[in-house]
Amino acid sequence: MEKIMELRNIDKIYGTQIQTQVLYDINLSFEQGSFNSIIGQSGSGKSTLLNIMGTLDRPTNGQVLIKGIPANEMTENELADLRNTSIGFVFQFHYLLPEFTAIENVLMPFQIQTGKITKEIRNKAEEYMDLVGLSQVRNNPSSKMSGGQQQRTAIARALINRPSIILADEPTGNLDSDSTETIYELMRDINQKLGTTFIIITHDRRIAEKADRIVEIKDGRINLDIRK
Repeated sequence: MEKIMELRNIDKIYGTQIQTQVLYDINLSFEQGSFNSIIGQSGSGKSTLLNIMGTLDRPTNGQVLIKGIPANEMTENELADLRNTSIGFVFQFHYLLPEFTAIENVLMPFQIQTGKITKEIRNKAEEYMDLVGLSQVRNNPSSKMSGGQQQRTAIARALINRPSIILADEPTGNLDSDSTETIYELMRDINQKLGTTFIIITHDRRIAEKADRIVEIKDGRINLDIRK
């Protein structure tokens, strides 16, 4: 399969006078359409790694390639365009805008990118709301939805620009066990139906073990890399 993302010799060091190294010589690649999990204890460096993969942060050393393009050679504006078109983010805290409806939240990334909402993209948003099982409540204020519904809305929002990659940082961290299972099954369904690459950061080994690949980060280094 084609590699959609590569990390080459990634180091991350914070600070100048007093330096703290968080990542050490990380080498990873992810294939198009794969479903991956990254696990590790709190402070292991896994969220820092996700931020670097998502181009939200730059490595101190090393190279990130997305679809073969070296992200470290891109300007901030080019990186912003890359994130908006190629990478979807799902976080532990869904960050929906409470004054907007569910479907308005889903449409927000497209509206920010283009400045307008076309009939075609609204239909696409309604299609994604149906995919995540929320078509009946798409016009509800997001603040009036359950935690599981809000997280499903966040997943639909991450899909609106048809990204090749979705990076999910503890996407079920605030949910009960039933909602956690529902969100996992939804992400897996999207992976299979749309061919979207998923990289999921989690401390929940039960969820991680359902992925096709488990990468464990320990003390800023790759401790395990298991493919099923």
